[in-house]
Amino acid sequence: MPTYDLEVNGLRGFNAALHELAGTTPNEPWELVNPKGSHAIAVGLDAPIDVTVAGSTGYYCGGMNKQATIRVAGSVGPGVAENMMSGTVIVEGDASQYAGATGHGGLLVIKGNASSRCGISMKGIDIVVHGNIGHMSAFMGQAGTLVVCGDAGDALGDSLYEARLFVRGSVKSLGADCIEKEMRPEHLELLADLLARAESDARPEEFRRYGSARKLYNFNIDNAY
Repeated sequence: MPTYDLEVNGLRGFNAALHELAGTTPNEPWELVNPKGSHAIAVGLDAPIDVTVAGSTGYYCGGMNKQATIRVAGSVGPGVAENMMSGTVIVEGDASQYAGATGHGGLLVIKGNASSRCGISMKGIDIVVHGNIGHMSAFMGQAGTLVVCGDAGDALGDSLYEARLFVRGSVKSLGADCIEKEMRPEHLELLADLLARAESDARPEEFRRYGSARKLYNFNIDNAY
């Protein structure tokens, strides 16, 4: 396993080495040691490579990921997996604000808690949070799935489009146009798959489903002041 010491060799060299693997199928996983909260670690990857970050990171870890599997053995700052296209990002600790923002695909797993605006403007990404999430999560969520094994904060799913939301615990409040919906067999099947991939032992039957009431899709004169 190639091991890269960020303290010795610097961040630019690490990201450049991973970018050089684009279009290849590497055989060995990579490990980054001494990340020390650095920003933009393992961003823009485009190869089916496994990367382990041995420690906590700063802003935008795993941003714009494509194909790679990135595991952070610590916590992450704002914007983890921001604009991710495919692949997997796994955070063993907690995540700060707007985790998975604008993500188009792939799977983001947060084994601790996530802060505010988790999944904001999500566009196809699947996000599984083992703990709780903060306020305004899935704001303007367009597509994809947000699974919360703990509790959700205020204004969950505000101005939601067609993203699917599942919460096992309590929801402090729902945002504009977000309502609770019936849990059908296909939703239980979807949940079972995501929970298994996210290494969670939660049961699909314990969750409630939320989605868009679709009342904001068209202009309504009653809403104009």
